[in-house]
Amino acid sequence: MRTNELMLYKNMEYGKILYDMTFLMENYSNEYYNREDLRSLLFECINQILELSVSHGFEGNLWHTYLTYLMANHENAYSTSCEIVGPVKGSINAVALHDFSVMKELFNYDFTSMKETLNAECFSVLEDYKNVNESGKIFNKRIRDRICDLSQSLDMAETTEEFKDCLTQFYREFGVGKLGLHKAFRVEHPEGGTVKIVPITNIAHVYLDDLVGYDAAKKKLIDNTRAFVEGKKANNCLLFGDAGTGKSSSIKAILNQYYDQGLRMIEVYKHQFQDLNDVIAQIKNRNYKFIIYMDDLSFEEFEIEYKYLKAVIEGGLEKKPENILIYATSNRRHLVRETFKDKADRDEELHTNDTVQEKLSLVARFGVTIYFGSPDKKQFQRIVKTLADKNGIEMPEEQLLLEANKWELTHGGLSGRTAQQFIDYLLGQM
Repeated sequence: MRTNELMLYKNMEYGKILYDMTFLMENYSNEYYNREDLRSLLFECINQILELSVSHGFEGNLWHTYLTYLMANHENAYSTSCEIVGPVKGSINAVALHDFSVMKELFNYDFTSMKETLNAECFSVLEDYKNVNESGKIFNKRIRDRICDLSQSLDMAETTEEFKDCLTQFYREFGVGKLGLHKAFRVEHPEGGTVKIVPITNIAHVYLDDLVGYDAAKKKLIDNTRAFVEGKKANNCLLFGDAGTGKSSSIKAILNQYYDQGLRMIEVYKHQFQDLNDVIAQIKNRNYKFIIYMDDLSFEEFEIEYKYLKAVIEGGLEKKPENILIYATSNRRHLVRETFKDKADRDEELHTNDTVQEKLSLVARFGVTIYFGSPDKKQFQRIVKTLADKNGIEMPEEQLLLEANKWELTHGGLSGRTAQQFIDYLLGQM
């Protein structure tokens, strides 16, 4: 096998399995090697493919899904170009075609002789594997199905050109690597290491229709986000207001609504603001729209992290990337805490206005600000009734509202969060 000839698809994640299997394909009948050692290596490969498949939720021909995953997950000059423009021309196209000819040989390899020679009939379990669950720990059902469907399409490709066309279309529709396969991410910066963007695999399936009320606020958020994903001018967004009113849920719902149009979200915490420039450098040239999400954003008077954020929002000499916006939620309108002591200090300061503007300048850099206020009694009851209907709770309306009123008096007052907690309590008692 010609895996040593691969030019673009090298140094792939989980690629060691591929090179061990290639070694077996070339040497399983070679008398120079100990037969038991070869058999042991084959079983080790089987174990690794099974572990990978279970963690990702793969099923069907696991050898094919493994190879498909390698290609769908590998970011290289060809795959990242295809996610932007689709089929590409020039020398890179010829290089990719060469690599795909090698991968197609691996797809078409007949393991019959190897299984007989190494007495490894159990390898057959990989050729038609039935998964217990519809998703794995790393991939949900949606992503798993994309990989498995692509694997079947590649298996049916009769020529290398058809094989390449299948992958090119996949890159164009869904992207490549972690940014293409996942919708949400967090930032990790190990001590002494580089900043990494890590997928979040378990996302809350919240949709805007699930959020009762706040129609004007949701429309403002939708309008800005739709303009962003369509490549039009859009603004950074600040969602502020009372606790438990659906600010964070609205942003999660926006991600679920526009993911299939190329929207991605990266969650960043306050202590990571100094890593923002490194994060932006990794995503600014990709074919996705990124929202950098900051939840519960606020600063005490002694905290200076907001200055990092101001610099990133406004940008320096480098042009601000058009595929990145910042969405933040906060219980505070002005983000930076002010006290009466601050006022006393400013009375002694010569340039009082400069200090005020310094603290207000951060919120001014969010072009869209959206207020989420606590619902009144009637709105709260409407939220409760809607959630009860959606969750199949059958209770006389008078009793439902009476119990809801009792609940909110002892559990945080009138808010959408309190209503959801009350419904969850009822569901737990059913």
